[in-house]
Amino acid sequence: MKTTWCGAALVVTLALGGCAAKDNTGGEGKAAAGFNAGLTGVVNPSDRTGGTLRLATAHDADSWDPARSYINAVYNLQRLYTRTLLTPDTKPGAESLQLVPDLAGALPEVSADGLIYTFRLRDGLRFEDGTAIRARDVKYGIERLFAQDELSGGPTYLIDQLDQGQEYPGPYRSSEGLRSVTTPDDRTIVFRLAEPFADFPYLLAMGVAAPVPQAADTGARYGDRPVSSGPYRFETLDPGKKVVFVRNERWDRATDPVRKALPDRIELTIGTAPAEIDAQLLDGTLDADAGQGGVQAATQPKVLLDPALKANADAPTTGFVQYAALVSTVAPFDNVHCRRAVQYAVDKGAVQTARGGPDAGGEIAGGMLPPGVPGHDPALDPFQTRGGKPQVDRAREELGRCGRPDGFATVIAATNSPKAMKTAEAIQASLAAIGVTARIDPSDPSLYARSVVGSPSNVHQQGYGLILSAWSADFPTGYGFFPTLVDGRRILPSGNNNYAEIDDVFINEQLDQARTTTDPTRSAGIWQRVDAAVMDSATMLPLTYDKVLNYRNPRLTNVFVNQFYGGWDVTSLGVA
Repeated sequence: MKTTWCGAALVVTLALGGCAAKDNTGGEGKAAAGFNAGLTGVVNPSDRTGGTLRLATAHDADSWDPARSYINAVYNLQRLYTRTLLTPDTKPGAESLQLVPDLAGALPEVSADGLIYTFRLRDGLRFEDGTAIRARDVKYGIERLFAQDELSGGPTYLIDQLDQGQEYPGPYRSSEGLRSVTTPDDRTIVFRLAEPFADFPYLLAMGVAAPVPQAADTGARYGDRPVSSGPYRFETLDPGKKVVFVRNERWDRATDPVRKALPDRIELTIGTAPAEIDAQLLDGTLDADAGQGGVQAATQPKVLLDPALKANADAPTTGFVQYAALVSTVAPFDNVHCRRAVQYAVDKGAVQTARGGPDAGGEIAGGMLPPGVPGHDPALDPFQTRGGKPQVDRAREELGRCGRPDGFATVIAATNSPKAMKTAEAIQASLAAIGVTARIDPSDPSLYARSVVGSPSNVHQQGYGLILSAWSADFPTGYGFFPTLVDGRRILPSGNNNYAEIDDVFINEQLDQARTTTDPTRSAGIWQRVDAAVMDSATMLPLTYDKVLNYRNPRLTNVFVNQFYGGWDVTSLGVA
C-alpha cells in the first residue's frame, strides 16, 4: 500500500510532457511568498549550493531498497539517490504531474499498436562507484521485483505487465532473464507488452524501475546500503535512528535536467516524536518534516493564528482519501443494510474537525476517487453526507432492514497515531447515537498494514468490522488508484489491501476493461462507474480528501509542492 509515514499521498491527472528550460532563479514558476505560496509558486527561489538540509521523521522508511518501498514520503526521498527512465517534473502546480525524461534522453518511441516502448539512455550516466549505468542495469533492477519471495513490499504493477505467462521467479532463482524486456546495446532498452496499457510510462517512473548493478546486489539486504545513481549517496544508514546523504561525486549535473541537488549534506533523524518535530520546526533547528504529514493538532492554531508563522506554511491537498473499509465478510457487515446504516450514521463534520478542520484536515468526501484523478465525480454522494451531517433516521431505518433495530457491537481497527485515534473516536461517537457499540483496537503503524489489517484471517479472528486507512493513487489515474483496493482477485492471505474484501463481478469486469482502454475520456467514464459501484456496495466509507498543514523553516529555498507526491519536492530544496 502506498502511504506516508503518518498515514497517506499522491494526486491528479498526468500527461507525458517535455523538459522546459530552467530559468536563472532556480524555479520554473513565479517567485511566491506567504501561506500556501508553495502550492502554485516557488518560495525563495535560489541556485545557491552548499549547507546542510535538516530533516526529521517519526517513523523509519519501510525500506530504502527502491524495489521494496510503498511509502509516498520515501518515494520523494528516493529521488535523491535513484534515477529512473522517466520521472515527475520538478515544477510547481500542475506541471509537476508531467513525466519527463530522467535516465532516458527523451520520451520513449512507442509502436503504432502501443505494445513496444523503446528508450535510449543518456550519455555519461554513472553509479556512485564510477561504473557506467547501462540498459541491462535498468532491466536487472526490474527483474529483482519478480523475486517476491525475497523482495516483497513494493508495488507489483510491472510484474502484471511484463511476466506474460513466463512465471519468471526473479534473478536469484533463474538465469534466463525476463523475456519481455531486451537490451540490444548498453544504451537501449525495449519493453514488449502483451496488450496496450496506457499507464505503462508511470510504472517506469517508480523506484521499482531504478537501475541496480548486479555485482552490488545483496538481495534482501540491499536496502541496508543501496547503490546511488542520483546526486546523493548514503554516508550513514542507521535503521531507526539516522540517515545521512552526501554528494555522489560521480553524478554529473549535465546529465540531470530535473534535480537541483543544492545542499552538500542532508541529515534525516528518525524516531523523533511528532510534538518534538513541531517544536524543532518552530525554533528553527529543523528545516522540514520528511514525512510531511502535517503539524500536530496542538501546533495547528499556533501556526494558523500567527501571521508570521502562517506565512511559512502550506496546506496541500495530498491526493489521499481517508476512509473506513466495512469488511463485507465480518458479521453484521455481510449485510448491505448494516453497512448502509454506518454510511448514514457517521458524522463526517466531526471527523473533519478531528482531523484538523478544512485547512489541516481536508474536504469532506462523497466518493472514493480523489479530486483531480480522471473519473472523480464531485456530485457523487449517494448517502448525502458531503454536508457533514449524519442522517440518524435513515441509519435507523437501515438497521431495521438489517435485522438489527437495536444496533450491534463491532470493532474499529486503527493505528495508534493521534489523528487516526481522533478519527476513530469521532466515528465511535457517531455510531453510539444509533445504538452501535464500536470498540477501538489501536495498532502500531509499522505493523498495521501488513500483519494486522493486511491479513484477512487476523481481521476475521479479531472481528474487525471497520478498518481505518488512507489511500492515494500510485500514479494519478484511476488504474493507479482502484485495483489494489477493490479487485476481488487481489485479496491476498497477507499484505492484502482490499480490506473490505470486495469481490464484485461488475467491478472486476470494469477493471479489466480499463486496463486496455487508451482513450482518456472513455477511461475516465469507466472509473466513474467503478466509483459509483463501490459506493453502491456501501463497503467503503469515504471520510475526507486529505489536506495537511506543513510548516517550513524560513531559511529553506526552492520550496514548492510537487503534486505528484502531494508535498514539497525534496530534490529541489536548498538552504539559505
